[in-house]
Amino acid sequence: MRTLIRNATAVLPDGTRTASVLVDETGILDIDPGPATVADETVDASGLTLLPGGIDDQVHFREPGLTHKEDLHTGSRACAAGGVTTFLEMPNTKPPTTTVDALHAKLDTAAGKCVVNYGFYMGATGENVGQLQAAKRTPGTKIFIGSSTGTLLVDEQEALEAIFAGTTKPITAHCEDEATVRANYDRIREERGGEEDWPIADHTRVRDHAAARISAARAFDLAERHNHRFHLLHTSTADEVELLRNASPLITAEACPHHLFFNVDDYDRLGTLVQMNPSIKTAADNAALWDALGDGTIEVVATDHAPHTLDEKAAAYPKSPSGLPAVENSLMLMLDAASRGRCTIEQVAAWMATNPARVWNIERKGQIAVGYDADLVLVDREAEHTIRNAEQITKSGWSPWDGQTLRGRVERTWVCGQTVFDRAASFLATDPLGREATYRDPA
Repeated sequence: MRTLIRNATAVLPDGTRTASVLVDETGILDIDPGPATVADETVDASGLTLLPGGIDDQVHFREPGLTHKEDLHTGSRACAAGGVTTFLEMPNTKPPTTTVDALHAKLDTAAGKCVVNYGFYMGATGENVGQLQAAKRTPGTKIFIGSSTGTLLVDEQEALEAIFAGTTKPITAHCEDEATVRANYDRIREERGGEEDWPIADHTRVRDHAAARISAARAFDLAERHNHRFHLLHTSTADEVELLRNASPLITAEACPHHLFFNVDDYDRLGTLVQMNPSIKTAADNAALWDALGDGTIEVVATDHAPHTLDEKAAAYPKSPSGLPAVENSLMLMLDAASRGRCTIEQVAAWMATNPARVWNIERKGQIAVGYDADLVLVDREAEHTIRNAEQITKSGWSPWDGQTLRGRVERTWVCGQTVFDRAASFLATDPLGREATYRDPA
């Protein structure tokens, strides 16, 4: 089926202009085709903006093992409604994705469930370098340098050296220094007289600036000494930004909506709904992250979509779980930021599509260009809408932005030239239309 998207304001590699784009399931066929072009469907996109489909390089869709919170089908449908056409999913499922067999099992499951494109990281342990070396159908390796339990916690230096020295795929990590976090926790537990009913603001005291800074510096040192590509997940502090400004070109980084838009002042209003690892920090850290995005120090915006049920989140801190859902609202939050002059539409396209495709060497994605996959999102930059829990696609059924009105709305999403979401037609795909992402060998 050929679709002609006519007269959109298109964010193209060489600039933003009015353009018409012809696509089918094989990819983007032409830009500004002639008047005699024949298509099965013509979409009048006058007054709307066409962006490359979003690539969210950090989601937790909870399958296998935790599917009461989310699964690959519901998570991928949330992506489609939010203009995300490709996701990369983290390995901390049950069982974790630490073997090639587990990776291939996830890929097989996704092929029968996902309405958008998909990929899965391999998880590092202290003992699976051989499995990491053997894995080909993956964007890279995820290490939990802190903030995890069991085999996915890797904070011993010898094991980290072996992973950086013995693998070639890009490495990404959750960077919070485990020793610092544990020491902070023990100190506050003594201060509070036990482990019951702490103020939620203590979470930022437990997972503080020092924990993030120490762990990031450690990872950067490993990457630079071993000449290994490294991506810092969910940057949360001005301290990490300063490290990034002086880091090797081998190192890239991302920020997440909760660290851009929330800070410790929001604990009183939202409580455990904004409990995250790394924790939300201060308004000064918000500003530092925005500055780093603006000057290119941070190159990617991703969500760390990590849903829990509202009943689980209602537990008193520190028994409450960390994580929040964001994948279906992230693009629209950034469109709203652009409407307020905080960034440009071209920056949004770069941070959420072009740059993650480059960082993870994803083939044929991240640009509106002939020969690229027809993963596209059409947005109305003037339309206002209000986020409501009752309307969320994610299985968890809530958003920390519930009740917030945004300017900028996803109208239609295409994956491999096929419509997976159409607001005007009240359509959200249920068929598994997504494809496995493929990756160039890292340079």
